[in-house]
Amino acid sequence: MYLTIRHDTSYRYEATVHYSIQQLRLTPASGASQVVRRWNIDAPGKLDATFDAYGNVLHTLVINKPHSEIRLQVSGEVDTIPLMDGHLPDAVGPIPLEHFTCSTRLTEANPAVRDLAESVESLSSPAGLIALSEQILQRVKYTTGITEVTSTAAQALELGNGVCQDHAHLMLACCRARNIPARYVSGYIEPGNANPRDSAAGGPHGASHAWVDVWLDGRGWISVDVTHAAFASEIYCRLAVGRDYEAAAPVRGRRIGGLDEQLKVSVTVSAQPPQ
Repeated sequence: MYLTIRHDTSYRYEATVHYSIQQLRLTPASGASQVVRRWNIDAPGKLDATFDAYGNVLHTLVINKPHSEIRLQVSGEVDTIPLMDGHLPDAVGPIPLEHFTCSTRLTEANPAVRDLAESVESLSSPAGLIALSEQILQRVKYTTGITEVTSTAAQALELGNGVCQDHAHLMLACCRARNIPARYVSGYIEPGNANPRDSAAGGPHGASHAWVDVWLDGRGWISVDVTHAAFASEIYCRLAVGRDYEAAAPVRGRRIGGLDEQLKVSVTVSAQPPQ
């Protein structure tokens, strides 16, 4: 599939910001499941590029003069490759698998999460991962405005509501509770008929998304979209991976000044047959 992507982000501040630093994981990399044809980031300053520990492309933006807003514009085209039952033909990666069995603040398993993890007898096959996704969706309905980016998997389960980030964190927590390596994936999805579950923000045109990769012995990485109880396919574009959202967030930053901020995000993804 040939995906055309546009992602606009703007921050407006109530007062003057004197210094800000932003870390951007907004650049996809070519790999076994996708080939980046064109990609561009427009930012109000110089972007210093490097790679983080997970191999994600990382840009750092520093603004050390007074400002009242920050605008980021991302656009590009990506050729995606179909995956068979979500199998991602990638190597283990730069981080040992054991790292992805360790819980984080966002994915720590309490007794309720452990019970959920045991609700599926076996997680040794792709079908078992889909079955666990279905269990998660039964327990945590897709609802926007209930959880926040700081909400944990256990909190989302207790609330019974959440978005794709919460579903992904619950899958990570369940897999790690059973000592199965799993990692968080941030990226984009072509929204099709504008299903609201296709957006991390819940907007009708949104296409930012989160899913997971689970390592199965003898098979490798299996890419699963928990929110849709389906395998990731050619309508997905991968941006970054990590142990959880905090390690793979598209934009994270700090600032001095500004008081309250107003955030606006617009994402559009369109798909065409391969070119």
